[in-house]
Amino acid sequence: MDAKALLAEALQLSDEERAALAGELIQSLESEVDADAEAAWSAEIRDRLDRLDAGTAQTLPWSEARQRIHAAAGRGPRT
Repeated sequence: MDAKALLAEALQLSDEERAALAGELIQSLESEVDADAEAAWSAEIRDRLDRLDAGTAQTLPWSEARQRIHAAAGRGPRT
Protein backbone atom coordinates (compact mmCIF):
# COMPACT_ATOMS: atom_id res chain seq x y z
CA MET A 1 0.00 0.00 0.00
CA ASP A 2 1.42 3.41 -0.90
CA ALA A 3 1.57 6.31 1.55
CA LYS A 4 -1.32 8.22 -0.07
CA ALA A 5 -3.68 5.23 0.20
CA LEU A 6 -2.52 4.56 3.74
CA LEU A 7 -3.20 8.19 4.70
CA ALA A 8 -6.67 8.06 3.17
CA GLU A 9 -7.41 4.95 5.21
CA ALA A 10 -5.95 6.43 8.41
CA LEU A 11 -8.11 9.54 8.03
CA GLN A 12 -11.17 7.31 8.38
CA LEU A 13 -10.17 6.47 11.97
CA SER A 14 -11.72 8.20 14.97
CA ASP A 15 -10.00 11.25 16.46
CA GLU A 16 -8.67 9.13 19.32
CA GLU A 17 -7.32 6.44 16.99
CA ARG A 18 -5.67 9.03 14.72
CA ALA A 19 -4.04 10.72 17.71
CA ALA A 20 -2.69 7.38 18.96
CA LEU A 21 -1.40 6.52 15.48
CA ALA A 22 0.26 9.93 15.12
CA GLY A 23 1.95 9.48 18.48
CA GLU A 24 3.26 6.07 17.51
CA LEU A 25 4.57 7.38 14.17
CA ILE A 26 6.36 10.29 15.84
CA GLN A 27 7.81 8.02 18.48
CA SER A 28 9.11 5.71 15.76
CA LEU A 29 11.23 8.59 14.41
CA GLU A 30 13.03 9.16 17.69
CA SER A 31 16.20 7.12 17.65
CA GLU A 32 17.75 8.48 20.85
CA VAL A 33 16.05 9.39 24.09
CA ASP A 34 17.27 12.51 25.86
CA ALA A 35 17.04 11.48 29.51
CA ASP A 36 17.14 15.09 30.73
CA ALA A 37 14.32 16.11 28.39
CA GLU A 38 12.26 13.09 29.41
CA ALA A 39 12.75 13.94 33.09
CA ALA A 40 11.81 17.57 32.49
CA TRP A 41 8.64 16.60 30.61
CA SER A 42 7.70 14.10 33.33
CA ALA A 43 8.10 16.81 35.98
CA GLU A 44 6.05 19.26 33.90
CA ILE A 45 3.27 16.71 33.40
CA ARG A 46 3.19 15.90 37.12
CA ASP A 47 3.03 19.63 37.95
CA ARG A 48 0.17 20.21 35.52
CA LEU A 49 -1.76 17.20 36.84
CA ASP A 50 -1.23 18.42 40.41
CA ARG A 51 -2.62 21.85 39.46
CA LEU A 52 -5.63 20.23 37.78
CA ASP A 53 -6.28 18.03 40.81
CA ALA A 54 -5.96 21.03 43.13
CA GLY A 55 -8.35 23.07 40.99
CA THR A 56 -5.79 25.83 40.47
CA ALA A 57 -5.19 25.30 36.76
CA GLN A 58 -6.85 27.57 34.23
CA THR A 59 -8.51 25.46 31.57
CA LEU A 60 -10.30 26.28 28.34
CA PRO A 61 -12.39 24.35 25.85
CA TRP A 62 -10.55 22.41 23.12
CA SER A 63 -12.21 24.52 20.42
CA GLU A 64 -10.65 27.69 21.88
CA ALA A 65 -7.27 26.04 22.44
CA ARG A 66 -7.29 24.80 18.84
CA GLN A 67 -8.07 28.32 17.56
CA ARG A 68 -5.17 29.72 19.59
CA ILE A 69 -2.80 27.04 18.31
CA HIS A 70 -3.74 27.73 14.71
CA ALA A 71 -3.45 31.48 15.24
CA ALA A 72 0.01 31.08 16.79
CA ALA A 73 1.04 28.90 13.84
CA GLY A 74 -0.11 31.65 11.46
CA ARG A 75 -2.95 29.77 9.86
CA GLY A 76 -6.68 29.72 10.21
CA PRO A 77 -8.62 26.86 11.79
CA ARG A 78 -9.39 23.80 9.69
CA THR A 79 -12.98 23.00 8.95
